[in-house]
Parts: sequence; C-alpha cells; structure tokens
Amino acid sequence: MTRPERLPGVRALSRSTPLPAPPASTDDRPGALVIRPLSQQTLQSHGARLLVPTYDRSALTPAVVHLSVGGFSRSHQLTYFDELAERRLSTGWGVVGVGLRHRTMQEALAPQDHLYTVVERSPDGERARVVGVLVDYLFAPDAPAAVLARLTDPRTRMVTLTITGAGYRLDPHSGEFDPTDADVLRDLAQPHAPTTAFGYLVEALDRRRRAGVAPFTVVSCDNMHRNGEATRAAVVGLARQRDEVLARWITDRVAFPSSMVDRITPQTAPEERAAVAERYGVDDRWPVITEPFSQWFIEDTFSNGRPPLEEVGVRFVSDVGDYELMKTRLLNASHSALGYLGSLAGHTRMDELMADPVFAEYVARLMDDEVTPLLPQPDGVDLAEYKRTLLQRFANPAIADGLPRLCRRGSTKLPHHLLPSLRQALAEGRPTRLLTLAVAGWCRYLRGTDPAGRPVPMEDPRAEQLQALALAGGADPRPLLSVRSVFGDLADLPDFVDDLGRTLRHLDRLGARVTVAAALADVPAARAVPLPR
Repeated sequence: MTRPERLPGVRALSRSTPLPAPPASTDDRPGALVIRPLSQQTLQSHGARLLVPTYDRSALTPAVVHLSVGGFSRSHQLTYFDELAERRLSTGWGVVGVGLRHRTMQEALAPQDHLYTVVERSPDGERARVVGVLVDYLFAPDAPAAVLARLTDPRTRMVTLTITGAGYRLDPHSGEFDPTDADVLRDLAQPHAPTTAFGYLVEALDRRRRAGVAPFTVVSCDNMHRNGEATRAAVVGLARQRDEVLARWITDRVAFPSSMVDRITPQTAPEERAAVAERYGVDDRWPVITEPFSQWFIEDTFSNGRPPLEEVGVRFVSDVGDYELMKTRLLNASHSALGYLGSLAGHTRMDELMADPVFAEYVARLMDDEVTPLLPQPDGVDLAEYKRTLLQRFANPAIADGLPRLCRRGSTKLPHHLLPSLRQALAEGRPTRLLTLAVAGWCRYLRGTDPAGRPVPMEDPRAEQLQALALAGGADPRPLLSVRSVFGDLADLPDFVDDLGRTLRHLDRLGARVTVAAALADVPAARAVPLPR
C-alpha cells in the first residue's frame, strides 16, 4: 500500500468526550477480522488494512509543541510532520501535544501510546492511516511544570497553536491585547503556573532568555486575520505587563509567521469509532474523520531553523495575507452563512443543505458576486477553480459536516471572516444583499430557536449577552448592533440597519429558504410570495 501523491499547497491524503468502545471481536475463524486496541505493540498487526508508521518512533526528536490538540490539528498539522518521518526526510520534528482545558484527549491518547487513526473520506471511497508523530501528551492543569519544561527544552524549536480566536485576548477592532482579562491577571500573579497559552509561552520564553537558549518559532494555525501578528500582539502584550526588557527581547528575537490552514474536519460522531473498528480492525478511542483536501501556507520567517515541510506539500511564502483572505472570506464566511441560514431552514448537515439548489446557488453567488470582487489575486492560485473546489467539498456526503459545528463561536468568527467583506462592500458602494442576509441569519439564530420553535445549539463565549439582546430586539437589529466589540460601527450606517431589519422581518415571516430565494431573484422578498396574514 503506497501513500498518496502530494501536490504543492494541496494535499490529498471534536467531540468533548472520548467515544464509546466498539464491540470486541471474538471471531477466531481463519481470515476473520479481529478488532485489536491501537497501541505501539499492536501497530504492525494493523498494517494489512491501513497505513501505519514504518519509521522508528523512538528516534523522533520532540521539536514541536502543539498547544490545544483537537480533531483539526490531528487531521492537519500532525499529518504533515508524520509525513516527514514516514518519507525518511527528517526524524527531527516529533510533536508533543498539550491540552489546556479538557483532560479527555489525554485519556484517549495515552492508553494507545499517542497513536491515532485518520480516515479520509470522499464520494469515491475512503482510506485510513495511523499517525505516529505525536510522541507525548501533557494536560497542562495537571502538570504545568512539565509543560514549561517541554517549552524550555532546547530541543523545542517550534510551537503551533489551535486555541481559537477567543483565546488571544485581543480587541477584535484595535487588535490590542487586553491586560484586564481575568485569566491574564491570574497568569501575571502566578507566572510559574500559568493557565493560558500565552502565559505558558511568555514564561517559557523568559526562561529561555535567562538561560541563553535560542527562542522557538510560534506558528498560529487559527482562522484569524494575520494570525502571526495576532500571536505576536498577545505574547508581547502579556510580556510587557511583566517586564519591558523581556518584551523587547521577544520582539527582536522571536518569529511569529502567519499561516493559512485548510481542511474540513467534522466532530467525530460516536458511531465512527465502531465504524473504524469494523472496517479496519482498529479500536481507536478517538479517530479523526476528514476530507482528502489539505492546504498549509506559512510565511518563511523562523527563529530557530524550520522543518522541511515544503517536501510534503506545505508552501512557504513571503506573505500569507492574500491566501488567508481567500480562505477566510470564501470558505469560513460561507460556512457561517450556510450554517445559520441552513439551520433556520431546518437542515442539520452541509451535504443535505448543498443538495438544495436554492442554498447551493446562494453560496456560489455570495462568493462570486459579493466577496470575490473584494479579494486580491493570490499568487499561483486560480480563484475560480478554488471556488469550484469549495462547492464540491461543501457537498461531500462522505463527510456529512454538521451545521452546529459551523455555527459555533459566531461572535469570534463573524468579525474576522464575514463582517470585513460587508464593511468593505458598503464603503465601496458594492452589492451587499447576500452578505446582509448572512448577518441576518446569525442575528435570527441568536434567539435560540428556529422559526418552528425548535431549539438550535448555542455555543458562543458571549451567548448569554447576545441572545438576550437578540430576543429583546426581535426584528429590530439595533440592540445587537450596539455591541461594538462584535459589529464595530455598523450601527452608524442607517441604510444598512434598515436593510438588516427588513431582512430579519422577512426571515420571521417567510422562513429562511423563501427569503434566500427572493434575495437571489433580486426582488423584494415581500413581493416574491404572498405574505402570511
């Protein structure tokens, strides 16, 4: 069995609790599939049915620390480092995972020697591989000293992050670090036992500085505008609260390259563990299900050497900005728009939603008519082909991406992914009907129920505040728009406020599907169908 071909920039290739165990196989007939736990000891017995590491895991140097290991990091970043070892390109980039808030990942991975299964699914079939590059995993609240020791270890040359945008403690409009955050104040009071990702980074960098050890590179893999600059602002901002000399040393010595990451990775459903066991004979406590597509662009600025990731499909570029805008404003913004409007229309899965021609046309025209004209042309990328690929990925029935995943953390996502396009289009006098409809979908979703009165999942750091305002305002968006840390100055634009309120009324009276269809027809929704009395 050979590994898939890798192409430049594009590579073919979570739940909060571990998944229930599949039934054990006791069939001892010759050739019968026997389900075995995944571990280093059983690894080779699995090699007949899926790809397994053929390299010596004990020879890996733990040079990368990943903060906040989840399904995406295991399907994306770690598989690239795994390829370095598997292709015998380097054993110098083993990965140590660190959990910051939930112990469940450690409980899943430790009994299976930090091995896990990645299953790639497409309409044409699937294939699976076991990733072996994760050499250790630490749960920070239980072992802060051990985490700091790993970060201070001279062998650690790179730290990667997937902590979500809310973890950066930055004002979404000014980009300034918030030193008044409660967790930040706690880290300042007890720097030797931090609680936040940046508390760990600043303390470790201070120890390396004092010991004369070269700093590591910090690479954010979160979907944020200029995530490297955001990371620098958070690290330097926290360091400045402690010691101006330390802040200057970090500014001068530490590299924070921005990166763009892309791979759709749904939460692993409970039944997936049993499905993986039954198909491959692997009892993996927490497998990862993902799509074949994978992209990673990183700015070529490093503090302490860099891994040869270009050999396995990563593109190192001088400036990731155009690629990041392409991805966040086309893929992420479309995800949000479809998540909220599709949920209001009664859908639960992305592939089912895309099978509805109204929503398929909506997202295609949202990208083509209102977002693409605002974007720069990324070097080496055909935007038309990229958008065609997105539509195919959204419609992939083998992934069956759940809409609730796309609706999470809207107060963090929309200010970064969707509202910048809306604000730019308004400033330039360009069409905004479909962008406004996406914002209206979120505002309506925040009330906590769909038009039929069914509850919709609310997972947002500001859920309580925003839901109260959405319910108080109803079809009047002004209470929600008053939250300037989310919406900025949109409340100061009377024409937009009127359009948004009108769209909310249409969603209430007509439902999401009819309102979307009317927007596509470019006629007032009230004239598209008779209004109910």
